[in-house]
Order: sequence, then structure tokens, then C-alpha cells
Amino acid sequence: MQQTAKARHLPRPQRCRHAPEKSRSLPRHFPAASGGGHGGGRWGMDRNDGAIGSGAAYGVDPAAFGVGEGPRSGGGALVMGSSPSPSTAAHSTEPAMGHHEYDTSAPHEGMTPSEYVTSRISTLKPPMLHVPNPIKLLRMLSGQQWAFFFVAFAAWTWDSFDFFTVSLTVTDLSKEFGKSKTDITWGITLVLMFRSIGSILFGIASDRYGRKWPFVINNILFIVLELGTGFCQTYSQFLACRAMFGVAMGGLYGNAAATALEDCPEEARGLISGILQQGYAFGYLLCAAFARGLVDTTSHGWRPLFWFGAGPPVLFIIARLMLPETVAYRERQQVFLKEGKVALKHHWLLLSYLVLLMAGFNFMSHGSQDLYPTMLENQLGFSKNKITVTQVVANLGAMLGGTVVGFCSQSVGRRFSIICCCIVGGALLYPYTFIHKDAIIAAAFFQQFCVQGAWGVIPIHLMELSPGAFRTFVVGTSYQLGNLVSSASSTIEARLGENFPLEDNAEGESRYDYGKVICIFMGCVYAYVIVLTLIGPENLRGKFDVAHDSDAREVVGAEVLEHARIGRRGDEESEPRISDGEKPEVSYSK
Repeated sequence: MQQTAKARHLPRPQRCRHAPEKSRSLPRHFPAASGGGHGGGRWGMDRNDGAIGSGAAYGVDPAAFGVGEGPRSGGGALVMGSSPSPSTAAHSTEPAMGHHEYDTSAPHEGMTPSEYVTSRISTLKPPMLHVPNPIKLLRMLSGQQWAFFFVAFAAWTWDSFDFFTVSLTVTDLSKEFGKSKTDITWGITLVLMFRSIGSILFGIASDRYGRKWPFVINNILFIVLELGTGFCQTYSQFLACRAMFGVAMGGLYGNAAATALEDCPEEARGLISGILQQGYAFGYLLCAAFARGLVDTTSHGWRPLFWFGAGPPVLFIIARLMLPETVAYRERQQVFLKEGKVALKHHWLLLSYLVLLMAGFNFMSHGSQDLYPTMLENQLGFSKNKITVTQVVANLGAMLGGTVVGFCSQSVGRRFSIICCCIVGGALLYPYTFIHKDAIIAAAFFQQFCVQGAWGVIPIHLMELSPGAFRTFVVGTSYQLGNLVSSASSTIEARLGENFPLEDNAEGESRYDYGKVICIFMGCVYAYVIVLTLIGPENLRGKFDVAHDSDAREVVGAEVLEHARIGRRGDEESEPRISDGEKPEVSYSK
């Protein structure tokens, strides 16, 4: 007797609930199943085919994934390698193994060097893939997927808020500690340098032990060190707190990206990536607004801004504790170590490229933003209110740019979107740095639209290129090592600006032509990012689940991963999306 059962949870298929058998029509692309022989079974392959292997040779127990022979508490054995009856094959909607849906390689993998080089220009052509209405895309997310996104977005926003507390109080800090503005920018530089340490430590922990607890520890450290910065009495204490703060901040980005995007529906990832990245701009906006309300409005000067920054992470910790691990992480946690070795062997060159790319992106954001408030105040003589308005408008442009470009990249491609933003941003550098009137606000809006528009593509671009076993590690570490390379950007700009002195202001304070330095610096950065993006790979709409991971396939075998994929679909049945069709079924025999 045969029954069909929808797979519900991994790795315990015995919890499957049985559903009445019903006939199904074959998809147009599905090959007719035959009664026997290799490729004729339910999965399009013979389980005893030595070319694939069951995974046991790698020290992984296929039974942990619910695969193999023998009785199940549900009363049957899963039919995997043996040929099913014609009726069972006729009822299946799953493509045969080896079909294009299971081509787990990225488009650039398997190319010879000459093929790769000659394809860099031709692959920039926008594929113009269909993208549904943005509202429809947002409705695809389940309640839990929205919860993952909002927790990640809130934490990433506050990461940005905490970072910019120093950028927006450089003048006050220099007076407090009796140091020059250039000396204070070392507080920014140290944070950027030490974030790479945090990304490595917390990235490996997140991939090995789960996303939840490293996230919680990150936020506890935020609370302690942000309070500590607010109580610093000397310049040395200030630098020490900011250095340790960098370690805590470094572990968050990869974790937030994985939490928000791993379980996100494929069609919505470009849009959600763009929105997620704008947590950075939103944090800058919030910091600018709260700095105006908290700095120099009490007898404590700049300190209340840092004390306030220690509060919201408490809420993020509570929210994350109420959520489980992502489905994508639970699928692959048993193959982490061996898949990680395979990933490093296959993708070391890609990891090096991502670090270089993220160095350019971090130079782009920090070079255009960190010293800009100082330029407005020192060079242009803007009041604090005027600086706040300019920063708010600029970050509204950044938030809009990241969302729009992230959405469009789902259709026209990641690399094409980045290069377009860099070209337009380069054309806007002159008004962004040389206009000395109120009209500079418009230039700031569109410049940050381009900068953060390019950044809006980055979370999903890194996720699509990263090997599954080290997704959090690769995304976070490439980002933070890029930060390390670009860590001295504000100090470099400040030091170079001192070579272009202007007339002292009415109070006798020295003035410098920071605008000229920012313009030249950003022109070089834009050119660098365009070149790196042009020669780099792309894996538009790559899949994240373990069944489509070529590294995991090499470790545990195709059969195990195929069953994991079916189980994932079974898990998602309880929370159907508007794009869902009929769900696949798994056959059992009694």
C-alpha cells in the first residue's frame, strides 16, 4: 500500500502527517519517469550510484536528514533510490535531479580564465527579469520572516547610530579632551579597524552555533561600551572604549544580513536587501536628529547622546530571544564543519575579491559622509540647525536610493546597478563639495541617493556570492575587512584638508578646504569601485537553501540535500504565500 505524506519537519520525517492521495499533472518541463534504471526513479538517480554517495563517507549520517532504509515510526520507509511505481511517479511534481533547477553552480563557476575575462562586458547587459509589484513582493513574507527582518533592521540601524555619535560630535569631543579634530577622528578609525576582529569572531560563532546568541551578546556589549564612552574622562579612555566598541559592532552586519535574507522569498530579496541596507542611513538620520536634541542642551555636553544610545539594544535583545533560528541555518547546521573546509578550498579567490570590493564601498560611504558635517561647519560656516537639516535631507535621499536601486537590481542585475550609481554619483561630486549656498542640500540628497543606492545592492549581492557554510562569516568579514582597509578615510581626508588652509573665521578658528579633498578622494573611489565591480562575478537570484548548495552537495551527497529541500517546502506549507502553488509530496510505502 502506498500513501503520500507532506514532509513537515527536519530531521524527523516520522512527524509527517498523511494526506489522501490525489492525482497531479506533470509540469511542462518535467521528464516522464520510467520504471527502472538510473534516472528513472522518483529522484532521477539511483541511490547506489557511487558517483554521488550518501554522505556517510564524509562522516555525516544521512539518517539525521531522514534519509535511508529501515522502518520509521510513521510505519514506512522513504522511497529514495529505488524506482517507484508508475502511479507514484505520475503523481510527483518534483523535477528530476540534474535538471536546471538543481544546477547549484553560479554562472561564473566552471569558466576558464579567458572565458571569464571576455564575459565581463557582455554579462553587464541587464537581463530585465520580471519583478512583481513591490507591494506584492512585501506580501510574500510570512509573519516570522517579517519579524526576522525587523529585528535585523533595528539592530543595523542602531549600529549606524552608535557609530555616528562620534562623527557628529567631533568638535565637542576635541574641546572636551583638548585635542585637534584630526586626533578625535582616530576614535572613528579605531572602530573601523577593530570591527574586522568582531566580524571574524562573531561570524564563525553565528555560522557554527546559530544566529540568535551571537546577536544577543553583540547587543549586550553595545550597551556596556556605549555607556562607558559616555563616562570617559580622558582621551586615552575614549580611544580604548571606541576600539572595544568596534569589536562588538563588527559582529553584527553579517548576522543581521543572514537573519533578514536567508528565509526571505527569492523574488523579494532585492527589495528587502535595499530596505535593510538603509538601516545605515536611517541610523545616521536618527543620530543627527538626536544629536541636535541631546548635545549641548544639558550641563553634560555631548555625553547624553552616548547614554541614550545604550537604551534601545535592550529591546532588540528581548525581540530576538522570542524568535527561533532561521530555517536556512537549521538545514545546514549538521554539515557546517566539513562544508566549511570545502567552501574555503573552492572560494578563497572569491573571498579575497569581496574584501577588495568592500574596501571600495567603505571608502565610498565613509569618504562621502564622515567629514561632511565638519566641512559644513568649518568651511561653510553652517549653523547646527542648518547642518542637521542638510544631514537629514541627505539621508532621506540615501534611504530612497537604497530601496529603489535594490528593487531594480532584481531585474537589471547587481553589477549594472552598482556601476550606474557610481557614474551618476561621480557626476554629482562638484555640486556636492563646491556649492557654498543652501542649494548644496539638493546636491547632498542626490549624492547620498547614489552612494546608498549602490550600497542597497550589497547585502543580497554578498549573500548570493557567499558559500552557504560560511555565509554570515563571509558577508560580515568581507564587509569589516573592507572597513579595516578604509578605516583611515576620515583621518586621511582631515590630514589632507590641512594642506589647503582658508582664511580664519570671525572667531579666529582655522578653516580648511575639506570640500576639495572630499571631491578628489571620492572621484578616485568611484573609479576603483567601477573597475572592481566590472571585473567581478554575479549570481543574480542565487538560491540559499541547502539543497541548492554545491559545497554541501559535495560533502553529504545529492540525495540527502534533496530530502532537506522537500522538508523545507513542507515547513513552509503552514505559512502559505500568495505566490505558492501546489506543494510537493513525499512518497512512503508500507
